[in-house]
Amino acid sequence: MLYQRLTTLGVAALVAAASVSASPMVGGAKGRCRAGYNKAVSHAPTSNEATSSISPPVELPEAPTHPSAAPIIPTVDEDPDASSSSSSSTTPALPSSSATQEQDTVPAASAEPATAAPETINKAAAAASSSSSTTHSGKATFYGGNVSGGTCSFTGYTLPSGLFGTAYSGAAWNNAAECGACVSVKGPNGKTIKAMIVDQCPECEADHLDLFQNAFTQLADVSKGIIPITWSFVDCGITSPLVLKNKEGTSRYWFSMQVMNANEPVAKLEVSTDGGKTWQGTTRTSYNFFEKSSGFGKDTVDVRVTGQSGATLTVNNVGTSAGSTVTAKSNL
Repeated sequence: MLYQRLTTLGVAALVAAASVSASPMVGGAKGRCRAGYNKAVSHAPTSNEATSSISPPVELPEAPTHPSAAPIIPTVDEDPDASSSSSSSTTPALPSSSATQEQDTVPAASAEPATAAPETINKAAAAASSSSSTTHSGKATFYGGNVSGGTCSFTGYTLPSGLFGTAYSGAAWNNAAECGACVSVKGPNGKTIKAMIVDQCPECEADHLDLFQNAFTQLADVSKGIIPITWSFVDCGITSPLVLKNKEGTSRYWFSMQVMNANEPVAKLEVSTDGGKTWQGTTRTSYNFFEKSSGFGKDTVDVRVTGQSGATLTVNNVGTSAGSTVTAKSNL
């Protein structure tokens, strides 16, 4: 405000000075003025306030002693290139909403691991899978067929619909381990059949199947005699329950039992005499019965059947009387 008042006084003084005669007073002899001039001097009074001839000053706000807000950096007439360079070097780029969403939806690398099945089941299932997936190249012959009188001893058993019969190689017999197993056989005419192993062909090589005649004729004319085939082990696809059959002479003192109509080859048969707390093994014979020469000393036992895949089935309260049969509630 002091600066403003001094400015006003200066303007007033200039105005007053302008009203004074522009012609200087020249002292003449004896202090007389030149002709046409007198001693009177016009003057204007001055004061420290503005006169009415001067417009009142505009009040300007006092500048604050401290800034009340952060200074604004002017952006007028900036060099675009310089501005772009500065922004890229000082201002971090923010991800767009779509980019953020994409990051959120990308699955983490550490996905939840799959739960593994029990090891014993895995090993058995893997072995069965390997066996069934192996394709054998060999040959096929035929004979009249014999279910009841075959080496697998399936006496009184009738093959399920859709299944043919075959004898299996004596070289690969393995103590009747494949009795009841099913094979898928493809002949030279491109047709495929399914047959169950019910008998042994002693002279046949490992990849040689001796088919029942009605099976052979599905693949070629009987006049061919011997045909090339490819074959592999498969599930039988039996939906009816399996059957336990006691051999003649079975008792509490001598045990001999057979499994028929199983959906897959049987790996072992165990017996419990204490309600399933403990299990005792049996020995498989070449004629496809599971035996224990001393018996189990019980008139009824619990029987647990295990297939080659590792699947198990338990049948309770099975009698040990000679020649008796028990039908389970399900299959392997």
